[in-house]
Amino acid sequence: MPSRFTKMHGIGNDFAIVDWRDDAGRVPDAARIAALADRQTGIGFDQLISIEPARDPSCAFYYGIWNADGSPSGQCGNGVRCVAAWLYRDGAIERDVPVRLESPSGPVTVRVLGADMVTVDMGEPDFTPAHIPLDRPAHSTYTLDVDGDEATFGAVSMGNPHGVIFVDDVADPRVDQLGPKLTRHPVFPEGANIGFAQRLGPDRLRLRVHERGSGWTRACGTGACAAAAVARVLGLAGDTVHVELPGGTLTMAWEGPGHTLWMTGPAAFVFEGEV
Repeated sequence: MPSRFTKMHGIGNDFAIVDWRDDAGRVPDAARIAALADRQTGIGFDQLISIEPARDPSCAFYYGIWNADGSPSGQCGNGVRCVAAWLYRDGAIERDVPVRLESPSGPVTVRVLGADMVTVDMGEPDFTPAHIPLDRPAHSTYTLDVDGDEATFGAVSMGNPHGVIFVDDVADPRVDQLGPKLTRHPVFPEGANIGFAQRLGPDRLRLRVHERGSGWTRACGTGACAAAAVARVLGLAGDTVHVELPGGTLTMAWEGPGHTLWMTGPAAFVFEGEV
C-alpha cells in the first residue's frame, strides 16, 4: 500500500484517501487496512478510499471503498463527497460542472458547489429484496424477533444494503444493543447498515447508523439517503429531508419512485500524512 494518504471527513465519517491513478487494480490486504484503521495504533478511519482510473469510459474516475475491518463496500455517500472535493482541489474536476464517477456499485454524478460543499446524485433507491439483498418477500416493512425484541424496519439498497427502524428516541439504550444484532442478522445475507431514525417533523429526521464492517459512525451518507427514502415511501416525509446525524446534517431531495435521490453536504480536509 502507498505511504501517502489524505485524511478527510464528511460530517465526522472519516476516511483515508489514497491516490492510485497511476497504480490501479490493487487488491489491498484486509489485515493491513484493519491495522491502519485502528485509532490507537494506526491512522484511524471508518473507510479507506482509493482514487483510480475509470473502468467505465463514461466516467472520469473510479473510487474503491474498504471498511475499517478490511471488507469491501459498494458505496459510501460521505466518501464520494470527499472524493469529489479531493479531485477538485487537485484540479482534476471543475466547480459547478457535473462529473460522473464510478463506484464499485456503479456510476454516480457529483457537482462541487464550493470548496467544502458537494451534491451527489446517489441513484434511485432500490427496494427490491433480491437487490438489497434481503431474505424476505417484498413488503413496505418487515418485522423480526431479535432475541425477544421485536424490530420493524424498512429495507432499501443505496448501492449497499440498509435497514431503517423508526424509533421515538435514538438515545434509547435498546438501540445500542439492537444495531449490532441486526447488522449481522441472517435475513441480510451480506450484512447491512442499520439506521435508527427519529422523526422530528415532515422535513427532518435524527439518525444513528450502525455500519457493517465499521460499527457505530458519526455519520453515514448512504444511511441518511436510506432513511429519507424509507420515510418518504411510508408517508413520514416529503421530497426534501434534512437528516441530523451525530456529526452534522445532510440534505436529501427525492421526488419518489422513478427519480434519483440527491444528497448535499460538506467535505473536509483534515491532514496529509504517510505511513
